[in-house]
Amino acid sequence: MATTFRDYYATLGVPRTATEKEIKAAFRKLARKHHPDVNQGSKESEARFKELTEAYEVLGDPEKRKTYDELGSQPQGYEAFSGAGRPGARSAAGGPQVEYRTVSPDDLESLFGTAANPFSDFFHDVFGRGSAAARGATGASTGRAHHPATPTPRRGGDVEGEAEISLEEAFRGTTRTLELTAPSGNRRVEVRIPAGIKDGAKVRASGQGSPGADGGAAGDLLVRVRLRPHHTFIREGDNLRVRVPVPLGVALLGGSVEVPTPGHKRVALTVPAETQNGAQLRLRGLGMPKLRGDTSGDLIAEVDIRLPVHLTEEQRKAAESFPQI
Repeated sequence: MATTFRDYYATLGVPRTATEKEIKAAFRKLARKHHPDVNQGSKESEARFKELTEAYEVLGDPEKRKTYDELGSQPQGYEAFSGAGRPGARSAAGGPQVEYRTVSPDDLESLFGTAANPFSDFFHDVFGRGSAAARGATGASTGRAHHPATPTPRRGGDVEGEAEISLEEAFRGTTRTLELTAPSGNRRVEVRIPAGIKDGAKVRASGQGSPGADGGAAGDLLVRVRLRPHHTFIREGDNLRVRVPVPLGVALLGGSVEVPTPGHKRVALTVPAETQNGAQLRLRGLGMPKLRGDTSGDLIAEVDIRLPVHLTEEQRKAAESFPQI
């Protein structure tokens, strides 16, 4: 069965007159989009990335591109030329014999995660079955030494963890130490949790994830923060809500009461005369710190009017003077 002709120019989306710079730019753009590290688990992206790598292996090398261009732009040119690049065969231009050096399984594995040669039969028919699967890994009969291509650095994977903190810790900021288990042994990582963090938000510790491969950067540690419910405050975004007991006399005639804050300080709240039960009085800037900027949310005091117990005779008479509603 005949091997299918490969149009490498179409694969990279460049014309046959493209310059070396244009070819390189096209490859980089498409390789970033279809790289296996970006599209983990996608067989379609993996296959597309291999096609791009093969096309650039040829068009990015002036000698290989010249050989490929001699095929012409039609499959018929390839059929007439097939076998020209096989080990021991002479080129169509009558050039010298070429010997090809095979890439090691480690080189292939670093690029594609497998020791199998990823290039097509068309590539091997033109450039030899022993041709390299990575740029710069071929050797010529001139005796010049060529080193295997540098393995592609691969970034390590991210690691996720979880930390539970109190509202007071979220108010002032805190730290948590997480123990990570790895094949090389356990290690501890201290993570700083900023003031104002919200429930469910993630904190990133750069470079504290799984180690990279072939010189690649380590992944990150992502810690999801959980806030424990508080017995006094209810959080609403950057605001806090708290119920404040207000004596009946203060609610009727006006006055002030103390209000707790998450910083353990108590502040004075002015209660206007004739304040109704359930009224919401706002203390600006006494809520949770905002993650961005130097401002804070508000503390909303919800009035909880407390009626007196064990009334004196004088109090009872005063109450009787109010109309019955």
